[in-house]
Amino acid sequence: MAEEQVDIAIVGAGFAGMYMLHRARGMGLTAVVFETGDGVGGTWYWNRYPGARCDVESMEYSYQFDDALQQDWSWSERYAAQPEILRYANHVADQFDLKRDIRFETKVTAAHFDATTGRWQVTTDQGDTVAATHLVMATGCLSSANVPHFQGLEDFAGDWYHTGRWPKDGVDFTGKRVAVIGTGSSAIQSIPVIARQAAHLTVFQRTPNYAVPAHNHPVDPERETWFKANYKDLREKAKEGRSGQLYSVRDLPWGSEPLEAAEAEFAKRWEIGGFCYLGAYADLLVNKEGNEVAAEFVRAKIRETVNDPATADLLCPTSVIGCKRLCVDIGYFETYNRDNVSLVDISKAPIERLTETGLITGGKAYDFDAIVFATGFDAMTGSLNKIDIRGRSGLPLTEKWEAGPRTYLGLTTVGFPNLFLITGPGSPSVLTNMLPTIEQHVDYVSDIIEHLRRHGQSTIEPEQDAEDAWVDHVNAIAGGTLYPSCNSWYLGANVPGKPRVFMPYPGFPAYVKKCREIAAAGYEGFRLE
Repeated sequence: MAEEQVDIAIVGAGFAGMYMLHRARGMGLTAVVFETGDGVGGTWYWNRYPGARCDVESMEYSYQFDDALQQDWSWSERYAAQPEILRYANHVADQFDLKRDIRFETKVTAAHFDATTGRWQVTTDQGDTVAATHLVMATGCLSSANVPHFQGLEDFAGDWYHTGRWPKDGVDFTGKRVAVIGTGSSAIQSIPVIARQAAHLTVFQRTPNYAVPAHNHPVDPERETWFKANYKDLREKAKEGRSGQLYSVRDLPWGSEPLEAAEAEFAKRWEIGGFCYLGAYADLLVNKEGNEVAAEFVRAKIRETVNDPATADLLCPTSVIGCKRLCVDIGYFETYNRDNVSLVDISKAPIERLTETGLITGGKAYDFDAIVFATGFDAMTGSLNKIDIRGRSGLPLTEKWEAGPRTYLGLTTVGFPNLFLITGPGSPSVLTNMLPTIEQHVDYVSDIIEHLRRHGQSTIEPEQDAEDAWVDHVNAIAGGTLYPSCNSWYLGANVPGKPRVFMPYPGFPAYVKKCREIAAAGYEGFRLE
């Protein structure tokens, strides 16, 4: 079979891969997308667990590249649930006829750069062999499920699930004894729903998490009309926010107001709900004292909500608030007031092993019909590391990144020409509203490709000095905040053996400004050949 030639090979058919395909077509380039699942949607295709929904307000969690698309689509809730977001992804794919260039149920197994031809040789588990000038990894930041390797997992006679790989047809827990292992975002969303079904639910918690209420509600038609009439201005305003979102961050440092005023501000934002809570003061992720007051306010709310004082204490985090992605919940803490819900602390006595009938922790055996692993993802690098990616001289990406990911702008890496990592490590990605972040990256990659074509150049990769300086810069920015102060998936701390490196770049507007400056200087820091 003759080797297929394309201008761009794209891995992943989530929001990044779909938009990259759309931009490629607009540039008159040939492109193919490889997708492991049998449909579009990326993280929203796989994360079908009960209660799954976006933590960014739905009116902001959408593409902005096409105004007709913005005007046509209507969201039903303030925070859209997974089925609705998946419908939106399919709506976009159908609107722009994207599916004809997407190969579903096809996993990319290897991508090797051929220095002789200057092209990427991409192979799949379906026998595809494609030579591509550019390789775009749109594999997502939260797409590689982190299934813990518990001893005895194969012995468990019941059913087990991971929130990131939920069965398409759903799961009925009616009348069952269920265990949920983990209390991160997917657990906080799924536990209230599972508790309403299960005969009994036992939650195994290693580290409690902060959560603020969503105060979810149907989208007000008047607000939707106003939003759509002002989309252009609102989108521009959102880009000025540190996370690419519209919620207000007051331009006031901690300590500029009396404590009573601060607590009133936290209370006001608690009633609004969502991420705006951490915008009460501009420096809550830098100032330890202010952060502790913000954290204690949430802990007081947990104690006020949960009836049993011992359970409430276990649910109160002691870490910095915001060093892990803040969770947005719907009835999470109230769930622990149910008679059919128990909480087990495994921070000092980890799970020893799974058994045929359940698990053992702290020397005590628990029996279950089903176990749910809400253990998150091998974030940002996990999906990349599962593919045999090799650059110049056959250097494996896993080898280059053995001590942690090294990139220039979170987008490119030395030794891997024409390889683009959409929302990769070293870019704002998971600290932001992912949709505008994805669009900014895809637009930047498209501009680079256009620049190469205009100037008769074939490859681009970073200079070593530029990459080193960028890694140092990201570390310096993150090190000046409270982000690295706790063991989070931002650091890869949830995956045994993964190097501890703070991966995202804090600050969307500063990042965009830097990208523009580099482009204006003829792609300074890049080697174009």
